[in-house]
Amino acid sequence: MRWTLKPKPPKEQITALKEALQVDDIVATLLLQRNIESFEEAKDFFRPSFAHLHDPYLMKDMDKAVARIERALSQGENILVLGDYDVDGTTSVALMSSYLKTRTDRVATYIPDRYDEGYGISYKGIDFADDNDFSLIVALDCGIKAIDKVAYAKEKGIDFVICDHHRPGSEVPQAVAVLDPKQEDCQYPYKELCGCGVGFKLIQALSANDGKTIDDLTEYLDLVATAIGADIVPITGENRVLAYFGMQVINAQPRPGFQAIINQVKKSNLSITDVVFIIAPRINAAGRMKHGNHAVTLLTETNPALAEQYASEIETFNSDRREADQQITVEALEQIVQLQEQERYTSVVYQEHWHKGVIGIVASRLIETYYRPTLVFTKSGDKLAASARSVSGFDVYNALEACSEHIEQFGGHKYAAGLTLKEENYEAFKQAFEDVVSQTIDKTLLTPEIKIDTKIELHEVNAKLWRIMKQFAPFGPGNMSPIFMTEDLVDTGYGKCVGEDDKHLRVLVGQPHNPQANGNTLVGIGFGLGDKFPLIQDKQAFKAVYSIDENHWNGTVSLQMKLRDIK
Repeated sequence: MRWTLKPKPPKEQITALKEALQVDDIVATLLLQRNIESFEEAKDFFRPSFAHLHDPYLMKDMDKAVARIERALSQGENILVLGDYDVDGTTSVALMSSYLKTRTDRVATYIPDRYDEGYGISYKGIDFADDNDFSLIVALDCGIKAIDKVAYAKEKGIDFVICDHHRPGSEVPQAVAVLDPKQEDCQYPYKELCGCGVGFKLIQALSANDGKTIDDLTEYLDLVATAIGADIVPITGENRVLAYFGMQVINAQPRPGFQAIINQVKKSNLSITDVVFIIAPRINAAGRMKHGNHAVTLLTETNPALAEQYASEIETFNSDRREADQQITVEALEQIVQLQEQERYTSVVYQEHWHKGVIGIVASRLIETYYRPTLVFTKSGDKLAASARSVSGFDVYNALEACSEHIEQFGGHKYAAGLTLKEENYEAFKQAFEDVVSQTIDKTLLTPEIKIDTKIELHEVNAKLWRIMKQFAPFGPGNMSPIFMTEDLVDTGYGKCVGEDDKHLRVLVGQPHNPQANGNTLVGIGFGLGDKFPLIQDKQAFKAVYSIDENHWNGTVSLQMKLRDIK
């Protein structure tokens, strides 16, 4: 692990903010690192408000999208809501179809089959619309590159409204409206919405036409918060507001589908991290193992008993998914070892029988072991399909673009992408990808980095700091949970390895050389850090990097260090 201490803001800035807010140096430093420099900005940060959301009509083509949908509603046209099969896509479809069903009964949903149709808008989906007399398709979380498919629909007299957040290519489809804040000529102030977020801006604009305000739309925010967390978009600006209120809905009045999942995992007071690791994988499992329709059915179900039934089916998909991804990860790691690819700058593996639904998860797992830009390929029809994942700081989308002569199609983000290619191009692509990455990556990025917000002393970890830090949530990219470093720690002698195969490390630390420590001790738990036990034995001094969280045990709640690394 590379430890990088973030630059400390200028002392005069810390003092000014500290006095304005009546907080200590630590809190002022954490805020300044998040570009919060004044009392007003801090107030907006700690008190998210719907007033901080932008006017949806600032988005390019919003007026055209609203006009076309309103025309369809007033003329009784059939509307097909289409979206991708992942969490962002299925929550988007659930959001848009639920809203439109409050205004018409002529709405249906369509999720492409991951195996038969692949990602995004498909010819099969357009044929389905044509066969069933749909004259308007609202596509969510996909479509920004579907130039030929939108043209094909146009020939059949079907209009498209596209709501996407992926990077556009050099041209965009000739749809009635293309909503995507990442278009260069789109003046929308916030560029980092997820697909469901773009869909929410559209229903915000539509509902304003219908005489409603944002307060009438809060019931949809559990879907938006889930998509924000699952799609790993920055939790800053507008996303932070939507996630903040969405988490309130999830914890106070979740839709029956979410409630059914929460009942199964028996957890209360969820954080956005819980949404990412508990709710999102289950929604995703439907599209990975069976069909994304199951997720939409669960998320739009209003009958709690039926929702429980659907959730239990999805739980089965999720355990199948877990088994598949564990098995494939073992096989992929063996392949890397055999090829000695840890000497390379990339990890590219392929096996034709690997389950297409879990190769993205496997790519992420491989990065945990071999920290390299990673591609996991499987056979998909007569082509090979891959999921790409990257390391922090490296743009895998740009690297794929540089290899595009070997690729049939690709799309995605800086850190995650998908692609297909012809089998005969696999070896040439693999070499081209290795060449591009080796020539363009900063070699330091091949070692995982822990970014440390600030150094603190052990006695400064107290209830007051924790109370304020909880208000920094929801956490995510752009607003990560604060990471601290403390030096001169000594284990009191109670440190030990715990868990299966002694994988984890539990310590009880003090700072005996610090006169202010007053004998304070704090429990620390380090998942996967069991091999660091020798560093803490015999009361050796060490330094630790950690976040702070609560430990709930036998009805008592105490603060603990969640160790990230020790040296």
